Amino acid sequence: MPQTLEAISHAQAANVPILIAINKIDKSEANSDRIKQQLSEKNVLVEEWGGKYQSVELSARTGKNVDLLLEKLALEAEVLDLKANPDREARGTIVEAQLDKGKGITATVLVQKGTLRVGDPFIAGIYSGKVRSMFDERGNRIEAAGPSTPVQLTGLDGFPQAGDTFVAIESDRDAREISLRRQQLKREQDFRQIRLTTLDDISQQIKEGQVRELNVIVKGDVDGSVEALSDSLMKIIHKEVKLRVIHSGVGTISESDIMLAAASSAVIIGFRVRPNLNARRLSEKEKVDIRTYNIIYDAINDIHNALEGLLAPEKKEEVTATVEVREVFKVPKIGNIAGCQVQDGKIVRNNRVRLVRDGLQVFEGGISSLKRFKDDVREVEAGFECGIGLDNFNDVKVGDVIEAFKIVESKRKL
Repeated sequence: MPQTLEAISHAQAANVPILIAINKIDKSEANSDRIKQQLSEKNVLVEEWGGKYQSVELSARTGKNVDLLLEKLALEAEVLDLKANPDREARGTIVEAQLDKGKGITATVLVQKGTLRVGDPFIAGIYSGKVRSMFDERGNRIEAAGPSTPVQLTGLDGFPQAGDTFVAIESDRDAREISLRRQQLKREQDFRQIRLTTLDDISQQIKEGQVRELNVIVKGDVDGSVEALSDSLMKIIHKEVKLRVIHSGVGTISESDIMLAAASSAVIIGFRVRPNLNARRLSEKEKVDIRTYNIIYDAINDIHNALEGLLAPEKKEEVTATVEVREVFKVPKIGNIAGCQVQDGKIVRNNRVRLVRDGLQVFEGGISSLKRFKDDVREVEAGFECGIGLDNFNDVKVGDVIEAFKIVESKRKL
């Protein structure tokens, strides 16, 4: 698979040890020899075939040979003399960062040196924080994490990026000072990257054959997806247009993103996130193009096709109503009914709808019932209250937003 080839390339480029786990051997069609042959074509020859790389055939579902994999990992670490001092301040790497509704900003950290404990102040990238709580891979609360332990922790001031260094600090004050200094340097760097078009730039573009720039803002649900999408977009090369990611971040598409896009003539790419009502209204006013996707390859292909001028007229989504859930009623034999107020537009009984929670889409489908008081109605206008039942979905909570939308024919352009 492409991601496996990418992992092999990264490991070989970094010159790090490789141990191959061949999974799903419990399946009847499993053929490990074919896998080993494909690995040999990529200069990864396993020990059974005379190479230097250890391999284990295992089944994650049945647990077969998982103990052998752990044994070989321990052997590899012993041969390479991989050791870490647990009696020092913790140091590690940010694997992922995301927003959890109950816990706030959470980060997955791989502790590489020292021991991390609840209450330790720390620096993660340009942000500081203090460990409020830690959880292991099964969600169990833990108090300390030693070397080579992955943990999910809370207590961050902001969203660090995947790959940022995580360092435990002696005092809160030192952590905050370092964080403020790093954020100031980051702002200065970002400011220098924003260039205004001058006559010199236009002259240079004419010399290079009218090279122009397409500015893109990327927002996503987790930092790893944002980074992967940004990197993939930056790899798109076109002879007439330069693509530049001027900003990327985690969270819902906000008004500040719209203002930045309007000021820099940028397109906003949202991966598994939606703009809130105010941001969508502002985007219509400022004529900012927002594209939302659930699959990274769709976003990459759309940008690539746009640069090649191949975007044909197609169906486009138009939001027709925004409804806020004010109360949830449990009705026997029917399920949960959302007591709502229509904030914008007009919701119709046969609309397709999506349920958005904290900027993230959690449901998309149809409406099973639409009522005003006790009467079934066909539509409800803005400003009125109504009861909405969603098809085969009961996990409705107060504060959720229901968006009604329709698909219209439109010409695609960036």
